[in-house]
Amino acid sequence: MTATRYKKIERGEPISIMVNGEAIEAFHGESIAAAMLASGRRAFRHTVKGKQARGFFCGMGMCFDCIATVDGVPHVRTCMTEVHPNCVVELE
Repeated sequence: MTATRYKKIERGEPISIMVNGEAIEAFHGESIAAAMLASGRRAFRHTVKGKQARGFFCGMGMCFDCIATVDGVPHVRTCMTEVHPNCVVELE
């Protein structure tokens, strides 16, 4: 099995989103979580009790470890939400 399934990955148009006041590069069609991972971010939120860092875990909206405030709406699952122009993300 030396053949690859995909010859080329096509990315959407580059856009900029704001994460905690910092502009990061993203591509139209990808999730907010993917853009944050690509920018080097690993901790998306901290637990209430122990203040432990939590990050991208399941990638399909089941675990809620990737929640953040997006455009003023709290507790948004970033793995299930696409980036869009003027997107503002505040980590919880």
